[in-house]
Amino acid sequence: QVQLVESGGGLVQPGGSLRLSCAASRNIFGRMGWYRQAPGKERDLVATIITGGTPNYADSVKGRFTISRDNAKNTVDLQMNLLKTEDTAVYYCYAVTYGMGYWGKGTLVTVSS
Repeated sequence: QVQLVESGGGLVQPGGSLRLSCAASRNIFGRMGWYRQAPGKERDLVATIITGGTPNYADSVKGRFTISRDNAKNTVDLQMNLLKTEDTAVYYCYAVTYGMGYWGKGTLVTVSS
């Protein structure tokens, strides 16, 4: 079993920045990433990353968000810049290891003036 704990959500004005962090309870050998779910909508991919691979981003966040991973610390971060109101959502950390997928409980990001 793997526990994923997110942190870093909050309220930010449009154009601002936030950094989300996710810590895994043990080593993750597969993909790690972030998804988000806005009110009344489905959960969608934001960004994913595998060790040694090219990060994958949703078109809506390309050029604004950057995903990074530290395998020594079992963490994956999401730097979010130039935030828009439509980025408001609960952001979930996701990880795959030994063929099993795991989700965090989510952290709320609210972009509002």
